[in-house]
Amino acid sequence: MNIELLNVRIFIQKNEVISDAIGNRKNAWKDYYTCYATVSAEAGKESTDAGLVVDDSKIDFTIRYCKKAAALTSTGYRVQFGSELYDILAVDHMNFKRKCIKLSCQKVRR
Repeated sequence: MNIELLNVRIFIQKNEVISDAIGNRKNAWKDYYTCYATVSAEAGKESTDAGLVVDDSKIDFTIRYCKKAAALTSTGYRVQFGSELYDILAVDHMNFKRKCIKLSCQKVRR
């Protein structure tokens, strides 16, 4: 893996249950891990849904292997790249060689 290709910083956020001052519980996204990644994107797709134009872009991030990155799942984590948020669709451990991890993501609909 070429380290020089890891040229953009991404933030990985974890979904956690927090409670407020009076004990109400709600889900919140908290920063879990930050690292540099290689970005490879497909062409952006836009579709119309109920008269709205929806951006369904897919993007892949390749990051270096570490213990925190190895714990990533597609259900409890998301990626922040720049000002955009991406849901993790799949986590590929690249033949379990412990060198890199590929995150296949899709832009969050807001």
